[in-house]
Amino acid sequence: MESATDTALTFRDATDADVDALVALVDSAYRGDASRAGWTTEADILQGQRTDPEAVLEVVKSPDSRLLTVEREGRIVACCQLEHRGAYAYFGMFAVSPALQGAGLGRTVLTEAERRARETWGVDEMHMTVISVREDLIAWYERRGYRRTGRMTPFPYGDERFGIPQRDDLQFELLVKELA
Repeated sequence: MESATDTALTFRDATDADVDALVALVDSAYRGDASRAGWTTEADILQGQRTDPEAVLEVVKSPDSRLLTVEREGRIVACCQLEHRGAYAYFGMFAVSPALQGAGLGRTVLTEAERRARETWGVDEMHMTVISVREDLIAWYERRGYRRTGRMTPFPYGDERFGIPQRDDLQFELLVKELA
């Protein structure tokens, strides 16, 4: 089996023209039956949308953010948000096409995102929030140097822009990695 990194990847900042493709990618990686092809699915804990065109466009347009878009053979296969927040960068909206998960593409994208955050903004930490019940995903980040902080923020119950929760114990945990 060829790995996701065998074919040349192109990293670039998203543009307005990418919004619909990026919404489809993010939703396919986390929600609905399509997401079950990959291991990052949240289909059993959240239904509905993961993001929408307005949220993606907000990241694309923000002067302190970029939506790093990854293409292979002219097709968008992964993305992540990087946002400059003073001494650290925030990492979010991370998605890899379900058909390509498990082949090293996510690790490649995360490494490039960390490199760009360091070089572009001179930050020495990357922060992210992960739904605390996603033990497999948190373990994946821990293997890449992120540490759990135990600092929790509530899930936005009642705001369907973030999905429709299927359980009542959801919250976000802050993960942090030193980049220096």
